[in-house]
Amino acid sequence: MLTPIAPPDFDVDIDLLYATPDNLTRVPIYRHPHCLLHPDAAAALRAAIRLARGIGCRLRLYDAFRPVEAQWALWRALPDPSYIADPSGGSTHSRGIAVDLTLTDGSGRPLDMGTGFDDMTEQSHHGRTDLTTEQQRNRAALLGVMTAAGWRHYSFEWWHYQLPDEQRYPLLTDAALGGLMMG
Repeated sequence: MLTPIAPPDFDVDIDLLYATPDNLTRVPIYRHPHCLLHPDAAAALRAAIRLARGIGCRLRLYDAFRPVEAQWALWRALPDPSYIADPSGGSTHSRGIAVDLTLTDGSGRPLDMGTGFDDMTEQSHHGRTDLTTEQQRNRAALLGVMTAAGWRHYSFEWWHYQLPDEQRYPLLTDAALGGLMMG
C-alpha cells in the first residue's frame, strides 16, 4: 500500500527528525524510522527529484507518511491548527501524501531557508519579504521544484508539500501497519 522511499530507488537524503529528539516534542516519536509514501506521492516525488537535480540540488526529507498516532503526539505538543493538523480531522501526512523537505547543495548541505524545519513561527511562512535575498531565492527554488512536480504548498510552512484532493486517500494508523513505525 505504501512505497518505501530510500536510495538507491529514490535519489534523496533521508533525515526523519521525528525518529530523534530533535523535533518539537523533544522526544523520538518513531521507534522505527521508515520513509513511506502513497504510490501517487512517490511518483510526484520522483518528478521533484528530477527537477531538483536539474538545478544542481537534491531533496532532503524530514518526514513523509506519519501515522495517525504520531499526529496525535505532535498535536499534544502543539495544539495549533495553523501548524499541526488536528488529528481528529486527519492529516495529509497520515494519508501518505505529504512530505516535509528541503533542498541541499552539491555537497549535501541544506540551503538556507531562513528558519529551520518545524520552526512554528511567522518566519516560516511562504512569501516572506523580510528574509535575505538568498533565503527568498532558496524558498522560491523549492516551491518551483515541488509545484512543477504536482505538489501543493502549505502557506505557513516552507517545508511542507502535499498532493491535492486529500480526501481521495484514506487515513492510516501505525496499528493497521502492524506497528511498523511506532510499535
